[in-house]
Amino acid sequence: MESTVRVRFAPSPTGGLHIGGVRTILFNYLFAKQNNGKFILRIEDTDQTRFVKGAEDYIYSCLNWCGIKADESTRAGGDYGPYRQSERKSIYRQYAEQLVKSGYAYYAFDTSDELECKRQVTENFRYDQNTRQTLRNSLNIPHEAAGNLIREGAPHVIRIKIPKDEQIHFTDMIRGDVSFSSNDVDDKVLLKADGMPTYHLAVVVDDYLMKITHAFRGEEWLPSAPIHILLWKYLCLESEMPQWAHLPLILKPNGNGKLSKRDGEKFGFPVYPINWVDPASGKKSDGFLDVGFLPEGFINMLAMLGWNDGTEQEIFSMGDLIEKFSMQRIHKGGAKFDYEKAKWFNQEWIKRSSAKHLLNPVKAVLNNADIHEFSDEQLSGVIELVKERCVLLPDFVEQASFFFKAPDKYDTSAVKPKWDSKKHSFFIAFADNLSKNDFSDSANLEMKFKDLATEQGLKTGDVMLPLRIMLVGGKFGPQVFDIANKIGKEETINRINKALKAFEKYK
Repeated sequence: MESTVRVRFAPSPTGGLHIGGVRTILFNYLFAKQNNGKFILRIEDTDQTRFVKGAEDYIYSCLNWCGIKADESTRAGGDYGPYRQSERKSIYRQYAEQLVKSGYAYYAFDTSDELECKRQVTENFRYDQNTRQTLRNSLNIPHEAAGNLIREGAPHVIRIKIPKDEQIHFTDMIRGDVSFSSNDVDDKVLLKADGMPTYHLAVVVDDYLMKITHAFRGEEWLPSAPIHILLWKYLCLESEMPQWAHLPLILKPNGNGKLSKRDGEKFGFPVYPINWVDPASGKKSDGFLDVGFLPEGFINMLAMLGWNDGTEQEIFSMGDLIEKFSMQRIHKGGAKFDYEKAKWFNQEWIKRSSAKHLLNPVKAVLNNADIHEFSDEQLSGVIELVKERCVLLPDFVEQASFFFKAPDKYDTSAVKPKWDSKKHSFFIAFADNLSKNDFSDSANLEMKFKDLATEQGLKTGDVMLPLRIMLVGGKFGPQVFDIANKIGKEETINRINKALKAFEKYK
């Protein structure tokens, strides 16, 4: 086996990519990069009945947003292609036939209707060691008759022949020694009637041919592990078998069961990395990108679902993760998904990001809110002022839009109870002073404002909130004199005069 670490993620293009799948991708990617290895993306489209148009493109879009690039894939190419299983169809039969020849698999001629009848008669019917002798397969049909059926083109599948009363062991990098009784495993189909392999055969053959050294996948695949272990053994490839790791589940917020694709609507948060539109129904499911996550916040959050570096550190860049990631620190138990914590990670990354890094995503959310009148330089300055107040990117609409667009309504409940003619006169005087003088910075403006309030016998606090309402429209935003400094003298005067007309009736 090559000494180079080679890992893979092999999604099925059957729908949107769940965040559990993205975390599996991430852990594979981190392990590969930490070990100067290769990350392979292989498309497992053997089940053509469940194929969804656009799903493969969606997978690549998700990886691009996350900043993860496969070293080998259907798009990047590589020395071990093709990387789409439907294009490897001719490869699998020879391995299935080899298993039949060596006595580890057999031809089964049972029709779907015949098997359905069995299920109707026998509760929890399984095709296994106890039932195979009563069914239509090459273990019961004379060899010559079975051969004739195949030559005549009779529909058939190839099934693995699971042994009786054996313990199947393997070492998991997370769970240690794992053991299964063969009596709990049924004779899975390896090659379907249309000649396409099932996942069980394809994953073993492809991992072997692509020289995969480590196979990391979700815990839900544990029940399939004994089939795969036996296939490596039966194909005499045991020495080439990759090291296994079954990652813990991402659980619902209440801890009751695996977080599913359907839970997003139920719990009110995304479960896809970017929005997914079901081509059959046209139904749209928002992704983390669309609700306002930065890819850095999303990746950081995912990494901490079931892993930590053994310290109190929680904020990790991709570079940090590559440096510090270890399989030994992955938890065995499932990780509850906490959307509030996910938003916290995003907020921390917004705070830590430069205005230059945030410029394009913030520009996009402002443009979506029909706010366009600003330069990149103006927006960069505003971003630095307000980013600490934003949890998700759309928060910049409320926190930044008033810098470029005067409010068209005011939170009058904050002004009306204490508004009087004295305050009205103060703001007329303040606007007049501004028109006759320049202010060099926000500190200079604040000093002039406070001095005028003192001259007119007003407490600064009594007129500070009305000024904010005039400039912003509500009780939010950064330091009010920073806002005035950013929008400039002329716009500050215009907003004060506009608000005074609206407040006229409260004198």
